[in-house]
Amino acid sequence: MKEKIVLAYSGGLDTSVAVQWLIDKGYDVVACCLDVGEGKDLDIVYKKALDMGAVECHIIDATKEFSDEYVSYAIKGNLMYENAYPLVSALSRPLIAKKLVEIAEKTNSVGIAHGCTGKGNDQVRFEVAIKALNPSLKAFAPVREWAWSREEEIDYAIKHNIPVSINHDSPYSIDQNLWAERMNVVF
Repeated sequence: MKEKIVLAYSGGLDTSVAVQWLIDKGYDVVACCLDVGEGKDLDIVYKKALDMGAVECHIIDATKEFSDEYVSYAIKGNLMYENAYPLVSALSRPLIAKKLVEIAEKTNSVGIAHGCTGKGNDQVRFEVAIKALNPSLKAFAPVREWAWSREEEIDYAIKHNIPVSINHDSPYSIDQNLWAERMNVVF
């Protein structure tokens, strides 16, 4: 029996490629997608995860908990980076990590993977929160580990028939939740 890894799955380029990459490394992938108010069609994300080869996919509606326990405090505290930018990713990561740990424990997984690069703080937010909640879980960062350029990642997706909306002509990565939206150009 293969070891299971829970993957924080968004359906985007990084995590869709990560499904295939983790399978190639010999793991069973348990995809987990949280709804924190981004407005995505999660039925499509669910189907895509299973079509990609995940053995399970958990869709968790965490919108109310995110609103009540995170966004409400962000509003009260006027939580802005440099008094100008809403902390989109930073605000949602602790809740996402908490739910990923719950799924990992429920599915007897050995670790949790995320789609963060080695460039930003998201990797730290996830990995510290995961270890704080359950030190026995391993943290996996496929995107950081493979260290491909965005072009190489898109080429890998094309080669492995991984359906993704991002391409060489549309290089945007979007993070969105109830609180705000952030868009990055990733090339």
